Amino acid sequence: MKQVLILLWVILSFLLAQVVNSNEVHAMSTASFMGKKHILLLHAGGDSKRVPWANPMGKVFLPLPYLAAEDPDGPVPLLFDHILAISSCARQAFKNEGGIFIMTGDVLPCFDAFKMVLPDDSSCIITVPITLDIASNHGVVVASKTGVLDKNYSLTLVENLLQKPSMSELVENQAILHDGRSLLDTGIIAVRGKAWVELLMLAGTSHMMIADLLNSKKEMSLYEDLVAAWVPAKHEWLKLRPFGKDLINGLGNRTMFSYCAYDLSFLHFGTSSEVLDHLSGSNSPIVGRRHLCSIPATTVSDIAASSIILSSKIAPGVSIGEDSLVYDSSLSGGIQIGSQSIVVSVSIPSGSNNGPSRDSFRFLLPDRHCIWEVPLVGFTERVIIYCGLHDNPKSPVSKDGTFCGKPWRKVMLDLGIQENEIWVLPNIQENCLWNAKIFSILPYFGMLSLAMWMMGLTYHDGDFMLSMWRSSQRVSLEELHRLIDFPQLCSGSNDHQADLAAGIAKACVSYGLLGRNLAQLSEEILQKELSGVEVCKDILALCPSLKDQNSMVLPQSRAYQVQADLLWACGEERTACEMESKVWAAVADETASAVKYGFEDDLFEPPATELSSTYLDGCTNSQFCPRKAKVELPVRLDFVGGWSDTPPWSLERSGYVLNMAINLEGCLPVGTCIETTATAGVSIRDDAANQLFIADPTSISAPFDHEDPFRLVKSALLVSGIVRHKILSSSGINIKTWANVPRGSGLGTSSILAAAVMKGLLQIMGGDGNNGNVARLVLVLEQIMGTGGGWQDQIGGLYPGIKFTASVPGFSLRLQVIPLVVSPQLVSELEKRLILVFTGQVRLANQVLQKVVTRYLQRDNLLISSIKRLAELAKVGREALMNGDLDELGELMLEAWRLHQELDPYCSNEFVDKLFAFSDRFCSGYKLVGAGGGGFAMLLTKSADCAKELRNLLSKSPDFDVKIYDWNICLQ
Repeated sequence: MKQVLILLWVILSFLLAQVVNSNEVHAMSTASFMGKKHILLLHAGGDSKRVPWANPMGKVFLPLPYLAAEDPDGPVPLLFDHILAISSCARQAFKNEGGIFIMTGDVLPCFDAFKMVLPDDSSCIITVPITLDIASNHGVVVASKTGVLDKNYSLTLVENLLQKPSMSELVENQAILHDGRSLLDTGIIAVRGKAWVELLMLAGTSHMMIADLLNSKKEMSLYEDLVAAWVPAKHEWLKLRPFGKDLINGLGNRTMFSYCAYDLSFLHFGTSSEVLDHLSGSNSPIVGRRHLCSIPATTVSDIAASSIILSSKIAPGVSIGEDSLVYDSSLSGGIQIGSQSIVVSVSIPSGSNNGPSRDSFRFLLPDRHCIWEVPLVGFTERVIIYCGLHDNPKSPVSKDGTFCGKPWRKVMLDLGIQENEIWVLPNIQENCLWNAKIFSILPYFGMLSLAMWMMGLTYHDGDFMLSMWRSSQRVSLEELHRLIDFPQLCSGSNDHQADLAAGIAKACVSYGLLGRNLAQLSEEILQKELSGVEVCKDILALCPSLKDQNSMVLPQSRAYQVQADLLWACGEERTACEMESKVWAAVADETASAVKYGFEDDLFEPPATELSSTYLDGCTNSQFCPRKAKVELPVRLDFVGGWSDTPPWSLERSGYVLNMAINLEGCLPVGTCIETTATAGVSIRDDAANQLFIADPTSISAPFDHEDPFRLVKSALLVSGIVRHKILSSSGINIKTWANVPRGSGLGTSSILAAAVMKGLLQIMGGDGNNGNVARLVLVLEQIMGTGGGWQDQIGGLYPGIKFTASVPGFSLRLQVIPLVVSPQLVSELEKRLILVFTGQVRLANQVLQKVVTRYLQRDNLLISSIKRLAELAKVGREALMNGDLDELGELMLEAWRLHQELDPYCSNEFVDKLFAFSDRFCSGYKLVGAGGGGFAMLLTKSADCAKELRNLLSKSPDFDVKIYDWNICLQ
């Protein structure tokens, strides 16, 4: 059946939430936009529902059943023709100047918005070269033969727009490119600058126009009408359309450009069969086949593994065939759905007083059929619509038109229906499925019975069925187009999803593994405005039982996070904040527990009350023995793998990081000097001239004030155990620290300084100061200090050279540091090609870390897939370096940088984007070090000559007030 089918929207809002290939996540999520200054959010439906396409947790409020039939007159009405894709990932394309990015039509595009070059002050339509046979069934853009031409794209002026042009029309309008293809109109429109301002002004003054449009039930297609306003060749056509002159007056002063993305790929969802082909074909590995659904055990149902069930409740006794799709439905026992079939918004109850009972009724949907339910204005019953998978509603009876997969003539002959009973009134169009008055409005089970009769499944009682059909009120797809009750459609879908989410959330909490995203489920539940909060409170009441769970199975931090999410959903903000503090305390405890194993039993315990008579080089308790430790360390540059080292990820999953230790400006930039003093107490001094004396070290306790400049050293004193060590019974210690690195550098300075202090304290105490022990202790220190953080920073500073580090989770956190033995030639080439630039932008990593850790504890699917990919990139990067391939390393840095922006949209900013855009032509790759948001940028150039040229340009450019640091790999 030729359709603009619901599956585009289903894929966008549900399947993307289950994508497991992070490359696809990036390609799809970056086909979106979030302007810095303005966002125009169109909505679908009668109420002010949002349409967050790029948010897998959201839903798309669109007339899904209606979209199962193609509108022969073109796109569907204004309010239902579009979704607005919003995400900060495409900020680069708009240069932070605001704009709108609209995605229409029946294709799912996959492209890299980071590479888009959009014109200023204009609208732009994204196109892609396509063969003429496909172009003739779609929209085609006629573009100027001159413009900006690049190997990856072209940017040219739009001269005309063609809709499903014939071959002669393509030739006549000069729409055929030199290679024999045409430019396919993808339905993706970007508007920025003055054109964006004019669009906002038009929107702000169009209240009357929109009201008239709704009251008159006229149609205005953004896909055609809005675009035509920017294309002068379409103005005469547009003047004849509803409010066309208003659009021309408001927008006609601007022109439209074609951005032809040569590397853009897309999936077309124009027909139902295409949808199923996509879901079962080469894309099937990235499809989540079960999402927001309730399915019984396999022993009481027959559900094919290849079927896709989304937002649905399946009762025991249901059978679903191979490669079928069930969406937004509730199927009771005894229902059989064939293979390659589509079921949308169908709710088959177990019985009805107005029809056959549950025990006497059994519904069957044959192979390759579609069925859905539609609420109509003025009717209490939802009308059941059905057809064959390959039926084309525009194919006339006189040609090859079909219904339920059979020619119309055979359908009428088998059922005893006359042609004039289906097409009652004379019609200027040819008789076809679109205008066939065939769908009866009856009590529910009566409609189901007629559906099976019409599909040819039952021939007994044919006379009774024919009589019931003839006596019933009937509608066509064309009439449905005008009668759909969209508010009811949306509210019914919302309530259905809320009920499903509530059931899943209750099971998740009751059975204790908490593997689902309760924050996301709570959002679904709260769609029920009247009862959603009460449902969340009922689920919250189940949470006390979680404390009985074994911490080896259910980490306490995860249990607290679930309770915090539910408290926020219930509106209990104060208690939620208190619970979030417990989350972080639990993460710290779990980290300490994983690190403690393998150390001495008294590492975190108070010392014995009796001190031995001698200690430290033979000194007695009453003697002062001077000792001194000086530790200087390099800072680290991280290539790929960050975030996988951070608790609680690294406590539960493997982590992999590729980084290297470097000297800055020819010296080791981070260090400490610790020495014992004859005077009791602890004296601390840093390189900013801050000083502190602590007379009683045992008075030090966490938590520390975030503004305390000495909280790092205080945390080290606690974690090392020196505050209760016997050495302080007869002496004090003096601690001096320094870090010759700009604040907020991203070079891991804080953790590396903590490692230096920890190593120095262990030396003073005569403890085990090997790098492995120190790295693990710093991991605990970061939690006590309140900054969080993982193990990669201290590993980067403690171990020289380039290294690949893996963490193995378990009862004890184990770190495996593998130095990379690279050639002197590669070291020299890397030092010549890698430019280290301090951006001057300062942002503290812990602000980012808290958001990322919270999303992990919430089991955010996109975050988990992104970090998995980052960890995988570390392995690939290791191989690239061992093979001496710095260009491949640069490509991995670029992918890592994009993944970092998926994890935290604010890890970049306008200045950084501008810096990278300026450097792009010289570089194989680039990224900010650490968590991003500012600090240092790594620019891996294509050659040593490129590095020299770029350094020179950056130093002279008035647009970049940056400092380029000299550096070298610290090899020992």
